[in-house]
Formats: sequence, C-alpha cells, structure tokens
Amino acid sequence: MTTSITDQLTRADNAIGAVFDPRVSTVIDDGAALTLRPAAVVMDLDRLGMMQPSRLSFMRTLVRRMVQEAWRITEERFALDNDGYGEAIYCLEAGAESYRFVVFSSPLEKAHRNDRVISNQWDLTMALVRGNLSDAQLDQLRLNVPLQEAGRMEETVLVLSRANRSARSFAEVVAALAAGQQPDVERLKIAGYLCRTTAVYGSGKFGMAGWHVVKTSCRSFRTPFSGEMFTCYMLRHFSCRQVEHIARQRSPGSAVTLAPEIERYIGIGNATGLGMAPFLIKHPVLISHWMTQREIALARIMSQTDCDAPKLCALQSMLEQVVQHLQETTVAADYQTSRNQILIAACLALISKVAQPVFSDALKRGGWQVLQTFVEDHYGPAAEELVQVLLFELYPHLVDSLEESMAADETLDLDSGMTLIELLVLLETHYDWALNIDFNDPNHHALFWYRSEEKMEPRLGDRACDAGAERELPLLIALGVRQCFDAIQKSLAENPESLVVDFLIEHPDQLATVRRVQTLCGLPYGDIRGNLSDRNLEPMHLLRAKLSFFGVGKFDPKSKLWVRNTMFQGAPIIEDLSQDINPDHWYFPTAPVL
Repeated sequence: MTTSITDQLTRADNAIGAVFDPRVSTVIDDGAALTLRPAAVVMDLDRLGMMQPSRLSFMRTLVRRMVQEAWRITEERFALDNDGYGEAIYCLEAGAESYRFVVFSSPLEKAHRNDRVISNQWDLTMALVRGNLSDAQLDQLRLNVPLQEAGRMEETVLVLSRANRSARSFAEVVAALAAGQQPDVERLKIAGYLCRTTAVYGSGKFGMAGWHVVKTSCRSFRTPFSGEMFTCYMLRHFSCRQVEHIARQRSPGSAVTLAPEIERYIGIGNATGLGMAPFLIKHPVLISHWMTQREIALARIMSQTDCDAPKLCALQSMLEQVVQHLQETTVAADYQTSRNQILIAACLALISKVAQPVFSDALKRGGWQVLQTFVEDHYGPAAEELVQVLLFELYPHLVDSLEESMAADETLDLDSGMTLIELLVLLETHYDWALNIDFNDPNHHALFWYRSEEKMEPRLGDRACDAGAERELPLLIALGVRQCFDAIQKSLAENPESLVVDFLIEHPDQLATVRRVQTLCGLPYGDIRGNLSDRNLEPMHLLRAKLSFFGVGKFDPKSKLWVRNTMFQGAPIIEDLSQDINPDHWYFPTAPVL
C-alpha cells in the first residue's frame, strides 16, 4: 500500500485524539496545541542513556492493570522435592480470561550455570499459556519448555522464559528462613533478587502465538511486552515460594515465611547484553510511538500551572526517596557510581532549592516549565530526565490513559510516486544529523555489528582488526542515509525529473532506506540520533533506553557490552492485588525497616 507523505504528516498517531505536526514539533491533544520537545533533543543518544522508568513503563502499567482489574492468581500445583526441584502451576483469572503460568525447576551443576543466550541448562524454565491445560498439553510443556529454543511450542503459549538462581542471595535467604529469621536487608540491598532471568521470549518465536494474535485475543496482555512482564512477575512470586519451601524441608519446626515487606522488596534480576540494542533500530515506528506518549505526558504537565504547596511538598518527598534509593544501590562500574553520586547531589540541591520561598513562588507563578528550565540549566540532562518522570507521579490523570496507545502498526510505507527532489529535501530536512557525519573519517566508521556464530549474540567488531565486516547487520541508519543521499544526487544530476520509482529501479538496494525515511518523516521520534559505528560509541545508552521502557531499576553495567538490573523490586505482591492499595507506590524502591 502506498501513502503520500502529506497523509503521513497529518495522520492521527494515537487513539486519544492527539495529532502530530512533526514539522513544528507540536501535537493537537483534545483540541489543545501542546509543544513537544524536538527530536534532536529527545532522540540524542547520550540523553537516551539517561532515561528513567516512569508511570508509562511496562511493569508499572501491568501492575496498575492487575490491581485495578483485581486479577486473581491461585496456585493449582506445587510439586517440589526437598531441594526445590519439580514443577508448579498457577492460574490467572483476569476478567473473563484465564491463563496458566507453568514453571519447571531442575538440578543444575554450578559449572553449567551461565547467563549467556547460548546456555542450554537452567535452574528454572517457564511458560505463560492461554486457557486451561489438558494432561496432553502439560506433557508437551514438560517435554519442550526445558529445551527453550530447541523445543517447539503450541500457539496457546504466549511467553517462554528461563532463569537461574542468584549465587549471592538464594542460599542466604533459604538459610535465614530455615533458622527462623528474616533475610538480612543489608544483603538484599546488594542483589535485591533471588533469581535472574536470562531470556524472555514472545511474539511468535518457536511456534508461540504471534503478537497479532495476542493483541486481539488476549485483552489482559494487549499492550506491548505485558505478557513478558507478567512472566517475570510470576517468576518473582515463585522464587519466594521456592525458598520458603526449601527452608521448611530443612527445618520443619523452625522455618518461617518471608515477611510481606521483605517479599515486596525482592525483585527479579535480569542480565541484558547487546542483543537488545538491534530492537531499537529494527522497530522505529514502535519506538516513535513509545517516545511520543512520554512526550505528550510531559507536554501536558508542562502546561499545568498548579504548582501549589502540596505538589511541591510531594516533589521534595519523591526526591528524598530517589536519594535513598540511589544510596542503597550498589554498582560495580566506577563511572556508574559516579553518575549516581552526581544525581544524588543534584536531588539534594533541588530539595533545598524548592524549599526556598522565592523559588517556590516563582514556580507558582510560572508553572513547571520554570522548574524544567532551572534543572536543565543547573543540573544537566540526567537530572532533567529524572525530574520529568517524578512530575508524572503528580498527574496520574494526565499520564495513565496514554498507556493504551503504546502499540502501533509497524508498517513502513512507500510513496513511489514522490519526486526524487522531494525525497532529497526530506533527507536534508529530517536527517541533517546523519548527513553531518563524515564517514570518510575512520573513527566515524570504525565499528560494525554482527551476530556471533559461536555465541549467537549481537557483537561489535572493529573494522581495523576484526574479521566479519562482510556479514555486518544492517543497523547503521546514518550511513545508509548518507549513501542514499549521494545516490539521489547522482540520479538527479542525470535526470532532474526522476521519481522515487525510477530511482529504486536503478538502486533496489536503497528500498529499505527510502521506506524508512518516508515513514519516519511523519514520526519524529523513530530514529536514534547517533552514529552506531563511531569508535566512541556507548552501547549502554541503547540498552538503558529500552530497559527504561520496561521499568527496570538498579542499572548496573558490568562492561560497555552488558548490564545487570532488577525488575519489580518494591512492587505489590499477589496478596496485595485484592486489597485497596496504591499500585504505583513502588517507584525508586527503598529497603524496608522491619
């Protein structure tokens, strides 16, 4: 299907009445014009590396839905031996829908415990399944789920995952519970989880239900990655029940269960490497959609002028919580420790500043835009990104409705009848950031992305010394734009009246770039503004951007190539779902005081 670029520039881009005009970075939101931050700021690669989880992160929206819709989760089977090996089945009733979460626990020698994608043995393997489970289906799961990629799933399976026990905390928590004591909170601050996921698969892999099936047939998991996030949530629940079970088997007379405060503080660990980075490049329409909702939320808040005393007091309280959270966060990398310390200092200074009557009066007169400008000028973009997501907490009625607009049709359109000169103008206007890169400089074209045959993971190679550049993954958008631009100029020199279709007949290798450019000129936040082949590239920025949308915490880089983090720490536990609680209290969680 072809769509004119004019139609792209004016089409409605979400389900709540917001319409973009990307040429002037504004949005018409329920009849009111809001100014959005320009893509040059929002999609800057360094700034993406400073993103924080927010109310729109997938973990937050899932938990909110679980509480608001009173999801009911019950244990149907818990057949573990004395060492915690066996299987468990949980039933989820969400409105008229029902699902099963199935987990298999197997012995694993220490030498085989590996967080890498290529690992073929794990402590835990699990699946999220739609509907009831027959004996035959359960037998199929027993056979295939422990095999992970090597197994075959039926379309009733929505998510497949695996996890390993934490070498630091699992045994310690079992020992404490068996001795009749609660785990040492100081030790939990270091890890904060009992198990760590090593992969979470969905979207049709290995025979599972495709995303088109999930979003139309599974209302409970209709938003992106909600099924994957629920799987991690249930892994967290099972890990707590598993340590309690092992403790009971060791000391039937003295073992205790986890205190609710402790259980809420326990999250799920995650190890993420470069495998996540290509997603941000391969799904530009979806990324633009996610970023758009955040920017609309921010623009709505910036238009508010009710900076009254209660809201300023709440902001100070949240800043204090962030300080405590960061002080309780232990990371290995010196540069990340330094970044956390700088952010702590900014929060403390801002707490003091907001308390000053002159500044608070200025906020009351000028609104939150005064605060944003002050933070940007005095504390930098990292503090700015943090304060923005804290402001989201003050206006849930302006933010939460946007979660229903996080899915997107990812079709890349082609307007083959556009004149070639029009396409050239689009490149010059919207991709000037790419055209300004000098790829003749070896430092700007030093790295290449490839998939390791041995490890089956994306890797970065150095063109100067590494083999394999001929098998480079197509992730260098900036270079592709440069090459397309040069080819267009040559074609126009020969025939100024050329159409895009004429150009593509001569240059079929440029089809992907042309589709991307024509589509994303109407979606301003689709392309990351950075050179992914630059020698000074920081891949961690890519990982942090996507992980912030998931909602992870305690970002702990282990190198420039992979990171550990924590999921669902502080979130409500299953017993909380039926209670009248605030489902959003767990941003920047802090350690409990028993």
